[in-house]
Amino acid sequence: MDPSSDSRLPTRADVHPTLREPANRVDPRAKTLWRIGPLVLGVFGVVAAVVVAVVVGVVGEGRWIAALAAAVIAVLTAAYTAVVPQWRYRFHRWEVSDDAVYSQSGWFVRHRVIIPIARIQVVDTEAGPIEQFLGLATLTVTTASSAGTIHIAGLEAGVARAIAADLTIRTQAFTDDAT
Repeated sequence: MDPSSDSRLPTRADVHPTLREPANRVDPRAKTLWRIGPLVLGVFGVVAAVVVAVVVGVVGEGRWIAALAAAVIAVLTAAYTAVVPQWRYRFHRWEVSDDAVYSQSGWFVRHRVIIPIARIQVVDTEAGPIEQFLGLATLTVTTASSAGTIHIAGLEAGVARAIAADLTIRTQAFTDDAT
């Protein structure tokens, strides 16, 4: 029998992690998280431009320029908060397999990372005030490599804590230096 025809033999993909699309999406509430920052910044920009328009209108000409700036900031903020979080959500993914942690992120420049379990040095979670309010957290997996840290933002907080605990236990099985 030809060994290449036996479907039970492991393929290269079975033996070595490959750059592929991870299986899991982040929590849908991440879209709200990704909207809040730009929305707050945009509102401050509009308010500042309106204040400038009022002050300039009182002491001189040029009110229309500041008013136009306020309108442009409002339109750009609305467009950004409507489009970018949806776009990011479609691409941001993660997965923890038996051998590696996979991460895929970015909305304009896309970035994929694989960290073998044996190379993991630190696993932690973080949740700022907005993430806590939304019940989300960011999982950070760090290696000794300068390019090896991944941040998986937008995970449900309980899922992030469970993954961190699981990876911590699994990495203790590797007693070498991992560098």
